[in-house]
Amino acid sequence: MLFALICTDKPASLDLRTSTRPDHVAFLKSLGSGLKFAGPFLGADEKPNGSLVVIHADSRAHAETIAAQDPYAKAGLFQSVDIRAWTWTLNNPEAK
Repeated sequence: MLFALICTDKPASLDLRTSTRPDHVAFLKSLGSGLKFAGPFLGADEKPNGSLVVIHADSRAHAETIAAQDPYAKAGLFQSVDIRAWTWTLNNPEAK
């Protein structure tokens, strides 16, 4: 099942995001085919202020575990993380 991790950064946390980014990217890459896509949300200033990460997980509990292991989460970057089951309907490269 796919899950969308909708993450909102704490205010004034761009420096923390920047310093933690290499570990975050390495973590996401380590998910292999379990990572479907990911990228930052941008504020009006066009600077990152959150993340959208879509992953494959066996259950919501598994998705929560993956989200908690993200170096951004471990560093305390996020003000909130909303985890939602998601169906990729259009432009899914894995759809037949």
